[in-house]
Amino acid sequence: MADENADDLGAGDLGGDGGSSGKGGLKGAFPALLKWILIALAAVIFIITVVFVAVKLMTGNGKSQTVIPISGEFTIQREDYDWYTSLDQVRTQTNDAIPASVVVQVALGYKKDDKATATEITARRIEIIDFLRRYFSTKTQDELRPENEELLKQQIRDQINDDILSNARIRAVMFTAKDVVAQ
Repeated sequence: MADENADDLGAGDLGGDGGSSGKGGLKGAFPALLKWILIALAAVIFIITVVFVAVKLMTGNGKSQTVIPISGEFTIQREDYDWYTSLDQVRTQTNDAIPASVVVQVALGYKKDDKATATEITARRIEIIDFLRRYFSTKTQDELRPENEELLKQQIRDQINDDILSNARIRAVMFTAKDVVAQ
């Protein structure tokens, strides 16, 4: 009987070890699984941190690289003008042996919101139209070519400022129409 009890005890011990080893395996697997999850989580956090720091360093601490610095010497600030466009169309003939017909429409630019200049140009409108008629009648066809327009505009501006206007100054002259027709 002792042998039977020994066999039962041994069998119980084996069965008990087998049952406890199955439970011990699950208990042992959970900490191992938790350890690998924590390692993976730490690796992801490390990778994200490294990428974030690398991007910050490459982009200059968050400053955009698409902004191109422009020096003040390269930007052209053009002054805005108000334009006096109420001058009549001027018709005259050139100072050639065989005169050509000239038809010109002129606009005068003055400083923005300068009411005094607008008032003086309006007051001297007839004088300006007469000046323009005389000015173009002293020119030849060659002087009225398109490549000479800038010089013509400067001369007109300077003569109007010097000879006609007293208190105001025009800043620009533009031709809204300029036709030179040979006979």
